[in-house]
Amino acid sequence: MPAIGYVQRLENGSFKGVLKTLAVRAEIEIIPNRGKVGDQPDYRILTGGSELGGGWIRTGEVSGREYIRVAMAAPELGARTIYANLGRAAGQDDEDSYALIWNPD
Repeated sequence: MPAIGYVQRLENGSFKGVLKTLAVRAEIEIIPNRGKVGDQPDYRILTGGSELGGGWIRTGEVSGREYIRVAMAAPELGARTIYANLGRAAGQDDEDSYALIWNPD
């Protein structure tokens, strides 16, 4: 699956980077949702002060490792919600580099 963005993990537990598709280029920030209640997302995704979506911590069935499943929606992104997994960026030696890997499901 193609990467639709890249982010860097920051010391405070958030991520900062860019969402980049054919139609959209936006600086994004993925921040922990410290006030989470119930089924609310574990992370909030922001761009330019507006909320773009959320991220939920999941565990891989095969690897047993945690990852973040994100969902983003805005008029600029089109009619459908964009789903992606936040995972290690391929070929990166930097342990704080992550890719938003598009997941059309």
